[in-house]
Amino acid sequence: MAASTSDGTACSDSNVYEGLRHRKTHQEAADETRYTEENTKNMSESSKTNKSTPVHLETGTYWLTRIVFLRSLGLIYFVAFLVALHQNKQLLGTDGLLPANLYLQRVQQHVAADPAQSTWSLVPSLLWWVDWERDLDLWLDRLAYVGAALSFIVMVTGCANMVIMAALWILYHSIVNIGQKWYSFGWESQLLETGFLAIFFCPLLTLRPLPRTTPPPLVVIWGYRWLIFRIMLGAGLIKIRGDQCWRDLTCMNYHYQTQPVPNPVSYYLHQTPENMHKFETLSNHFVELVAPWFIFLTRPFRFTCGSLQILFQVILIISGNLSFLNWLTILPSICSFDDAHLAFLFPGWRGGTKWQVAQIQQEEKSGRAPPPSWGQLVRRVVHVSLAGLIVYLSLPVVQNLLSPRQAMNTSFDPLRLVNTYGAFGSVTKERTEVIFQGTYAMNPTDPGAVWEEYEFKCKPGNVTRRPCLISPYHYRLDWLMWFAAFQNYSYNNWLVHLAAKLLVNDPGAESLIAHNPFHGKQPPRFIRAEHYKYSYTKIGSAAAKEGKWWKRRRIGEYLPAVSLGSLNQYIKQHGWNMPAIKQ
Repeated sequence: MAASTSDGTACSDSNVYEGLRHRKTHQEAADETRYTEENTKNMSESSKTNKSTPVHLETGTYWLTRIVFLRSLGLIYFVAFLVALHQNKQLLGTDGLLPANLYLQRVQQHVAADPAQSTWSLVPSLLWWVDWERDLDLWLDRLAYVGAALSFIVMVTGCANMVIMAALWILYHSIVNIGQKWYSFGWESQLLETGFLAIFFCPLLTLRPLPRTTPPPLVVIWGYRWLIFRIMLGAGLIKIRGDQCWRDLTCMNYHYQTQPVPNPVSYYLHQTPENMHKFETLSNHFVELVAPWFIFLTRPFRFTCGSLQILFQVILIISGNLSFLNWLTILPSICSFDDAHLAFLFPGWRGGTKWQVAQIQQEEKSGRAPPPSWGQLVRRVVHVSLAGLIVYLSLPVVQNLLSPRQAMNTSFDPLRLVNTYGAFGSVTKERTEVIFQGTYAMNPTDPGAVWEEYEFKCKPGNVTRRPCLISPYHYRLDWLMWFAAFQNYSYNNWLVHLAAKLLVNDPGAESLIAHNPFHGKQPPRFIRAEHYKYSYTKIGSAAAKEGKWWKRRRIGEYLPAVSLGSLNQYIKQHGWNMPAIKQ
């Protein structure tokens, strides 16, 4: 994590708004030269000190905070674009389960009927500016590749500029807004809000971990504190106002078993004593309803709030596969800490990042910092404008938080700049699963027909398969299969489309699942979906000793047996391409 510059000269020469500042006068140039010489002399004198002298950082600055934050945000963006790269063509491509080209055509038709609206305002996306009707899959890949490359740079270097962060935000916006059901969850808006604020966290063009003339702006630091406050308070209020089990402290009796995608730890946590579950629920209420208010108090309270929130998110990461949601929620909590708090993360060698921050703090303390440039003055105006925008866009969010009819995970502006959040307002008490099966039988109603099961990447299926551990990665199909299990297939046309693709062993559909029993063989004649109730086996039980993590009981039929011929009309009605066996 060493900085890319090792002397004060490089730092003092950087300017974030080079294109906006006027040409320097001879006097200004002389003043800057004199400052640079003095700074170099002071750093040279400091370099003569004993190497073992510990570096002490003052409180109230956020240079290291920004580096830690940007690395973390780079990681989340990288995972998000990696998921898009691996899955979007199969989910949203021309032959995807919910083709985005058909969605964009419907948007165009809607705008044609209502000229007061525009395609861009309804669905902000770069895809409007390319030939998406012909090259949709190509552009889905390009968006993901560019986003993954830029986020990898930020993750590795811990530095970024406004151009890179704006590009990442626009690229992900372009995917989310055409993502339909696959991208309909709160963490997408949360990542976009987090990414938008990050644009103003960075210098305009400079790519250095410590851009000397662009200190981390307090408006962004407080913007992230306001974000974590809204996330946690919204989640707490939606629970108290929602399911009765949150009020009688029994929700955790069910959560570990019925959450969308459990992991191996979930199995053991589910079987802890009930008193432990009550303690977990009470702790949840404290962290979500009480601790967020600490963020507005003094430095020790902010430290406590940030520590509790991060610990809480780490526990949630350990206890289940909730995509990158909990990893993302850690990010605004990082802004509860200043450089003195985070100094332990950085080595203290001479010339290193922490050492340079100490030099900057000494310059500020002694009054040797360079005078504000024209670019810095412009930036201050931008920060004031940003603060005003956040306040204005927060008004409906606050109204929603105060409302007894609180909406969860809602955006009040098309760009999702300031949003309302919440999670698990209701907790399902039983786990049901949709199990796809295929057969070669001529008659699917024949009692002697042999049905073979498909296995998905992560959702429960085979009762002997260990629950997966994938967070922060995310399987979007598995996640929606959890919702489909307590709905009807008629509400999930993509599920019928998936059945049609599996009837021809479609490679794209196969890539979304873990096991196709007909892979490399003739496709099945019929596919059906059965509805099962799942529950964990007891630790130490006979079933557990046989290697079974789950026990299950058939509820009934979910999707009746279908053949490709019987789905022909359904596929045409939706405008999908007719699946065919790939040679």
